[in-house]
Amino acid sequence: MQRRAVAVYAALFVLVAGAAGVLTVTADSPEVTFENPDYELSSDDTFAVDGQEYVLADVSESGGGGGGEATITGTLEREYTAELSESWSNGSTVTVEDQDWRVEIDGENATAFTLVEVIDRQAILEEDDAADNQTIERDDGDYVAVTEDGETTLVPADEYFPTPDDRSYETGDSFEYDNQTVTVDEITAGQAVLVWEGTQTETIEVEEGATVTLADSEFVAHFPDASTLQLSSDMAAYQTQLAQIDRFDRYNDGLTRVIALSLLSTVLLLAAAFVPSRY
Repeated sequence: MQRRAVAVYAALFVLVAGAAGVLTVTADSPEVTFENPDYELSSDDTFAVDGQEYVLADVSESGGGGGGEATITGTLEREYTAELSESWSNGSTVTVEDQDWRVEIDGENATAFTLVEVIDRQAILEEDDAADNQTIERDDGDYVAVTEDGETTLVPADEYFPTPDDRSYETGDSFEYDNQTVTVDEITAGQAVLVWEGTQTETIEVEEGATVTLADSEFVAHFPDASTLQLSSDMAAYQTQLAQIDRFDRYNDGLTRVIALSLLSTVLLLAAAFVPSRY
């Protein structure tokens, strides 16, 4: 009689475990879905938010090896116009129109600076077959040895080399530099500051579930697959779906525990039923 009762209870536990197992296997895990996202994008797609244009530069998937979960990320880019600046230190060398110039600023209260052409003396000497490849220093200055018709003459370096060109600029003056028009914004004894308008690129890295601020609008990011990014302004719907997924996972974990406990109880009951009686 005792073993019959054990068999009944064991069958009951097996039935419970089976029912829990069926529920676990047949239940569909909920997933985040947006039926009408504000934007659904693939790589290189452009879109506008409040008049500002963005591009989805890249969508990539990483990880996932060794049984780990893969991570999908995206990169948004926006080009915008900004005021850029560059400082030229007094005595420094800069390149303007493919020519090297030396920056010269005179005086503590200077209101202008001068670009003095840098003469490549070595190159000029090497191109002149009649001249030595180096200058000669004397007490009264530098000279160039020039040999013509077998006779060598020392020519003062200032006479031999061309006179450097120079250009002066005041605050507010504009000129072409590095393929753009720059304006002299400030001049001090130590430097001249140039400003111009240029294009900058803003980069925004996006992950699953991240809140992304574009212009003055906020969106939640979702990757339905490894090549698509959805942006939705319906934050509440996203959080609701996350809560549903969390609730499903908790219920599923509970059912798994029920299966484990039911099977363990069955084994213990069956083992107890076959323990020899001492009476």
